[in-house]
Amino acid sequence: MFLGVVGLAHFYLWHRMVRSTTGPGRLRKALTWGLVGMVLLVAAAFAGSRVAWGHWLAWPGYLWVAVMFYLVVILVVLEIPRAVAALLLRRAVPRGATPEPEPVPVLAGAGGPAEDEPVAPAPPEAAPMSRRLFLGRATAAVAGVGALGTVGYGMTTALGDPVTERVGVVLPKLDPRLSGLRFAVVSDVHLGPLTGLRHTERIVRMINGLEADVVAIVGDLVDGPVAELGPLARPLKNLESSYGAYFVTGNHEYYVSGGPGEWIEELAELGVRSLRNERVEIRHQGAVLDLAGVNDVGGADAGEPPDFGKALGGRAAGRSTVLLAHQPVQVAEAARHGVDLQLSGHTHGGQLAPFNVVVGLQQPVVSGLATVDGVPVYVTRGAGFWGPPVRVGAPPEVTMLELRA
Repeated sequence: MFLGVVGLAHFYLWHRMVRSTTGPGRLRKALTWGLVGMVLLVAAAFAGSRVAWGHWLAWPGYLWVAVMFYLVVILVVLEIPRAVAALLLRRAVPRGATPEPEPVPVLAGAGGPAEDEPVAPAPPEAAPMSRRLFLGRATAAVAGVGALGTVGYGMTTALGDPVTERVGVVLPKLDPRLSGLRFAVVSDVHLGPLTGLRHTERIVRMINGLEADVVAIVGDLVDGPVAELGPLARPLKNLESSYGAYFVTGNHEYYVSGGPGEWIEELAELGVRSLRNERVEIRHQGAVLDLAGVNDVGGADAGEPPDFGKALGGRAAGRSTVLLAHQPVQVAEAARHGVDLQLSGHTHGGQLAPFNVVVGLQQPVVSGLATVDGVPVYVTRGAGFWGPPVRVGAPPEVTMLELRA
């Protein structure tokens, strides 16, 4: 499906960036084969992300995905003004009309030719550019500049420091003694071939600067096996909080060969506890809060589906519960189990606007705080990126979330 979409996108780019800007000849053939090469590069980049040397293909491949995406978006937006411009040009200069050459006066004498001598024709001028070529090249130039500028800005955002979001959530049933309990929420770190050790160190440093009571890592921490990415995760052992750091699986943990099991063990050695369809008690100022976590929905294919009954059943009456669940869509089941607050990630806030519109068709919340089925849900945009190292309209974030009675 993915390769099919990529293929259609490249065919559209060929139509607008090659066919509409060149005539038949070597240049058109060269550009055509160049786009074919880009299709192969994208396929190789995604396949190569599973192997140690894949980062050599990942950088150019993923960056081209971002450029391709914005070229398509901008060109689609320009289709209407391009059609209007073509119509105006067609009315201004009727098709097939050629201006008649003005007569050149010839004076006899004064060194000029005699009246009966033939006058040599003026050298032919270059043929004027056709309306099709003019519009095609103008449109392609605008799209190219716009796409490159957008991707350049998005790279600066994605590879820079995450922003710190501070959010207060009022829970009507919360014990007043728990008011002020602080969660550092982070998701979608996506340790992988395009990230380095500094990426993890920066996130840990930002979390520690929040001086949170609980650290909640809500999935998609890694994009590869421990053998390859273990060193990138080691800074997590330096996480600081009053009551510990907790993790739930995301869909990407189930893409790792062998499933998330080896990462669960690795995180335990780093001091991060995984909540796999279970809950723990957070005791704060003499009061107790239930902190629960469920597996991602992607765990169903691996025989580890989310089990809300196991994680949330048999709770003490009147005790507030905060649920860690990677995907916002899991709130539908959480609401049936009386959860007071759900913390999620997964969406990246869309990562590449206007892709956030598409994400909104699948998830009830794209980013930020919202209420779904009576349950407050906070969705972090994530601290990393997946695929292209580009974020547009959805800067990476680390969240300080404070509970209030």
